[in-house]
Amino acid sequence: MSSAPPTLADVVAVLEDLYPPSTAEGWDAVGLVAGDPAAPVRKVAFAVDPVAAVVTEALAWGADLLVTHHPLFLRPVHGVAATTFKGAVVHRLLTAGCGLYVAHTNADAAPRGVADALADLVGITDRRPLVAGEDERPEDAERGIGRVGRLAEPMTLRAFAEHVAEVLPPVAQGVRVAGDLDATVTTAAVVGGSGDSLFDAVRAAAVDVYVTADLRHHPASELRERAEFEASGVANRSAGTPFLVDVAHFASEWPWLAYAARDLSARLGEGTVTTKVSSLGTDPWDARVASPGR
Repeated sequence: MSSAPPTLADVVAVLEDLYPPSTAEGWDAVGLVAGDPAAPVRKVAFAVDPVAAVVTEALAWGADLLVTHHPLFLRPVHGVAATTFKGAVVHRLLTAGCGLYVAHTNADAAPRGVADALADLVGITDRRPLVAGEDERPEDAERGIGRVGRLAEPMTLRAFAEHVAEVLPPVAQGVRVAGDLDATVTTAAVVGGSGDSLFDAVRAAAVDVYVTADLRHHPASELRERAEFEASGVANRSAGTPFLVDVAHFASEWPWLAYAARDLSARLGEGTVTTKVSSLGTDPWDARVASPGR
């Protein structure tokens, strides 16, 4: 006889051990958004964004639980009527008997979380958190925002950016680069999602290149101006660091989904649940038109 499937409460307990809610940023909204803790869970879908197309995909597959990185509700709401686009998502999930769970900044910082998945894909070794978390347990030494370390081998900034573009999901934006494309890079830092608030930590880490998303004009411009000013007179093509590699927000976080799916299955026991990583691209941009002459 086959054993009974885990309940939603069982699955949530595993997710919250992997990604403790207490490690999320204070402004964040993580945890169980919808679903009956007593309901059985046989299929778990993973996606970056809880958007309508992702819900359609998950329900067509027969998911009992949808785990997303980004919250559906980041700010308090007073209702979830199906007359709103977010309320309609909740109604569709509940009508189909599918729960919704969010692991956001707690998944960013976790071992084998968003930062580690991105660092693995980019090729960073001998790494540590860019910003260490608070050590609540011995295993929390690996917990923190971003990752910093050495590249598997030195390469030019151009080759590194091309590698990043090759290993991440294809998006309209592609990859933007700031710095001397012929300079050699040997060390790197990564932060999944929006990362220009961490420029001070990146400078303190003294890395050659920083990979993140959503870089704004003024912070990026000031970082590069300062780097070039401080490197003036230095006869070294790698001076003027850190260089910047700006990727799409969605693309930087999508690699974590496979880690989450594998780790949940391993904790529950192989074969206990079936997992699926969404193949939908939920980056909001549809196309890019290059400037003439570029």
